[in-house]
Amino acid sequence: MKPRFSQRIQFSLAYALVVVLLLSLLQSWLLAPRSVEIPYSKFLELLRTDRIEKVALTEREIRGMAKPGALPAPPAQPGDRLRQWLGPEEEVRVFAVTRIPGVDEQRLVAELETHKVEFAGRIETTFWKDLLFGWVIPLGIMVAIWMFLMRRVGGGPTQALSFGRSKHKIYDRKELKTTFNDVAGVDEAKAELVEIVDFLKNPKKYQRLGGRIPKGVLVVGPPGTGKTLLARAVAGEADVPFFTLSGSEFVEMFVGVGAARVRDLFEQAKDKAPCIVFIDELDAIGKTRAGASGFVGGHDEREQTLNQLLAEMDGFDSSKGVIIMAATNRPEVLDQALLRPGRFDRQVVVDKPEVRGREAILRLHSRAVVLAPGVDLAVIAARTPGFAGADLANIVNEAALLAARKEKPSVEMADFEEAIDRVVAGLEKKSRVLSDKERDIVAHHEMGHALVATSVAHADPVHKVTIIPRGVAALGMTYQLPTEDRFLLTRSEIEDRIAVMLGGRVAEELVYGEVSTGAHNDLERATELARLMVTKYGMSERLGLATYGERAPLFLRGAGGGGERDYSDATARAIDEEVRAILDRTQDRVRGLLTAKKAVLVHAAAELKRVETLDGEPLKRLLAGES
Repeated sequence: MKPRFSQRIQFSLAYALVVVLLLSLLQSWLLAPRSVEIPYSKFLELLRTDRIEKVALTEREIRGMAKPGALPAPPAQPGDRLRQWLGPEEEVRVFAVTRIPGVDEQRLVAELETHKVEFAGRIETTFWKDLLFGWVIPLGIMVAIWMFLMRRVGGGPTQALSFGRSKHKIYDRKELKTTFNDVAGVDEAKAELVEIVDFLKNPKKYQRLGGRIPKGVLVVGPPGTGKTLLARAVAGEADVPFFTLSGSEFVEMFVGVGAARVRDLFEQAKDKAPCIVFIDELDAIGKTRAGASGFVGGHDEREQTLNQLLAEMDGFDSSKGVIIMAATNRPEVLDQALLRPGRFDRQVVVDKPEVRGREAILRLHSRAVVLAPGVDLAVIAARTPGFAGADLANIVNEAALLAARKEKPSVEMADFEEAIDRVVAGLEKKSRVLSDKERDIVAHHEMGHALVATSVAHADPVHKVTIIPRGVAALGMTYQLPTEDRFLLTRSEIEDRIAVMLGGRVAEELVYGEVSTGAHNDLERATELARLMVTKYGMSERLGLATYGERAPLFLRGAGGGGERDYSDATARAIDEEVRAILDRTQDRVRGLLTAKKAVLVHAAAELKRVETLDGEPLKRLLAGES
């Protein structure tokens, strides 16, 4: 917030006072007559030779003016050049003498009268002089410098000291133009939040029957699914102010600052009611406090901030129209006190969109993009399973940039395909030049994946095969295009997926009689799936329906803490043997499939090596054994 008008006047007056003092000091230093310090003996010599015009006597010193040519030239000083620049240099005639204690005052006065020197007495006001020049002026200069630095660092003197002020951003009704029309692919979440909009617009509709408006709404979902966008859309639909800040902005080095910011945030929200307060990344301050003094380790500032947030949510009245919304992608780490009724009453799950939702998101983000007639967003949506809304927006933007780079009049399907490849596998590594032997191995490896995928019953159709290096370590890629979103997998479907992963290694072994290091990632994923079948999915007849893994104590669950293994060494040996058996059985099955189609494998690999990328009908004909 900007300082008020009266505060601005106060700071302006303070600065003006400091400037006046500095100018006064400068003027007194430059315009005051220069003086020279002389010893008491020299003073007596000048007095007795009639070379002194007048003096002023004080308790500590004698100050006076000598006749021209009587005083020696003073030593050089730093301001001499400036004095010469301001005007012609004058002869120094003013002197100062330190009084000698115990000297007879009457004899000195009599001697001054004898030599007809004009003299007078003067009382020194050393207290005010010392106070002004020793304390007031130096402190004033330091305070002015400090205020200047604080304004530069903190945006203003009031903001520099207000550590407890909330760092939120507020959008009023005019600035907030986001509505539900700008959100796609999360229809269930939008339906849940429509009621929140109605709460803010028509609170009496629900209060007349004794209902209580929810205090808090927790939006849960993976990164990039549009949690913040949904919160802004709720505020835009309800036409209310929108307070937004991240959970990490509450926590500072000093204990108690976060709690003060929570209090300040709620006080300002009450003044702006009805409104929405949105806290992004709630887990930054809302992590579970269980075990904080023991095994997990605590953080006093974060815990005090969380305690203050819980107290404020208990204390404010939701009937005023203040709705607290928060977002997190790690709900399992949140403190249970946050999730109980009366605080975050509702949880809205925003999951990654399914194929129809992805198509709607693509249409939303491509409204401002010039699309070519052949662009099929449904195909692009089918090619991007598991993509969040942010990923899809990135694909549309990448496709537009690629088309612009090639100076095309519109964005074509090939640009979207290239954008997806960039996001999934990384940029093309044109500088990574493979030898003929390496290209041959990669071609057979990728065609092994593709042939197995077309030979088993439950694999996704092969969309494209390429041996163009991409990313950090990918020397080639086999893209499969799912026909639908899958949420459950049967045992046979998992085994077919493992078979496709092992197809590349088995193809190398069949053609060359040995294997390369190119299958390390395939083996990692295949082993992980086989282990899940045994330990989590109950798909091993030998080990039965039990699940096996590390079991954490209750107070550590969801906090990232580990635990002790809940099975014996004999069971661990059995798990390893069963995983090995699944992989061996699948490898034998894949070897039989590829042995029967070795001629197709060799011919397709040769064609892939020649053209580097195969897709569409040419790929289907090659995999079917057609020339």
